[in-house]
Amino acid sequence: IRDSLSAAQTITWINSRGRRGDVALEIAANAANSPSVRGASVFYIANNSDRKSNAEQLLVGLLRRVPQLPNRGVKPDTDSGLGSLAFCRQTTLPALVMQVGFLSNPEDRALLQTRRRDFALGIVDGLVTWSRVIDPTPGTPTEANYPPINININGQSYSEQGVLVNGNAYIPIDLVDRLRIDLSKAANVNRITYRKVVYVKAIELRDFNVAVNWDAATRTVSLRSNLVVCPGQFERLMSNGNTSEIQLQLFLKNNNENALTKFPDIPKLYREEAGIEGVNYDIAFCQMCVETGFLRFGGDIRAEQNNFAGLGAIGGGSEAASFPSARIGVRAHIQHLKAYASLEPLVQEVVDPRFRFVTRGIAPLIDQLSGRWSADLDYGTKISAMLKRLYESAGLL
Repeated sequence: IRDSLSAAQTITWINSRGRRGDVALEIAANAANSPSVRGASVFYIANNSDRKSNAEQLLVGLLRRVPQLPNRGVKPDTDSGLGSLAFCRQTTLPALVMQVGFLSNPEDRALLQTRRRDFALGIVDGLVTWSRVIDPTPGTPTEANYPPINININGQSYSEQGVLVNGNAYIPIDLVDRLRIDLSKAANVNRITYRKVVYVKAIELRDFNVAVNWDAATRTVSLRSNLVVCPGQFERLMSNGNTSEIQLQLFLKNNNENALTKFPDIPKLYREEAGIEGVNYDIAFCQMCVETGFLRFGGDIRAEQNNFAGLGAIGGGSEAASFPSARIGVRAHIQHLKAYASLEPLVQEVVDPRFRFVTRGIAPLIDQLSGRWSADLDYGTKISAMLKRLYESAGLL
């Protein structure tokens, strides 16, 4: 595929040319704030056991040829920074995204520079293994004879069946309408027509606050739309949090088993400090997870600085702000969020060094932090994706 094509054009190119038995693989290198982070991983579309197995085969093939490369495992695309990967979701062929190492790590970079042939052969080995078990289901709806699957909605069986396409569950569009989900402006949601019925890919409904799970034993896709979190408040910075301290602790520990060693009270601090100022502590906590890599830190900020949100110092210095304790660091983070999201005065004495430089109330929603708090235009999307992960792990989504 030509390098001149955009990501969207690449997917369109693949979808227009893909044939039965083809697969799609995106190969990329990664980067991290900390130079110690390294290794290879493969992402697959969430809740697809076939793609997970294919991802494992592909990763094994690479690591057999380059055993010096750490194994970061296979991961659902919901665990990616953006919460989903278009290449996995929107490509009609079976698709995976492979990250072959970290250019920010000198050891990975040296391997990529000196073992290029081994990398190539390892990827080929994985593709050969994958090709032996490719789903024989035809790649286009007109040729297909898709197997039926059962549908469960909020614990109740649905009378109509869905279909399984390349290991992905598709449900009738009528069911989406019954769930009061408007897909009229969702151009990226995959639709197919099969035997005169329009179907949509079930996993895409996750972006509409529907939890989606797959039971391979009973061939049932389960949809749960009973959202505990109020949809209208999901992205508002000035709102109430929904998780307990224990749920925040478990989420942090499940993503970094050493996270609570240095900061054992961090969930409690976020709940208390955010509650005082009226900021949603779930959002603030998830922003902290994005900024620090689940308290791994690295890059320009050290753990000793108690700076959990990448806050800058005043005076134009190169070093980020530092705070005397974890509580004060959390308080500064909360105050900076309130500066962006609200016109109300602070309850506590200001400790955020850049509070007075923010145009008050300019960004009441998560997405409005993009390009402001961070130059990254996907910054808000990354925080929202982290928030969904938190709520799914806590059973709130």
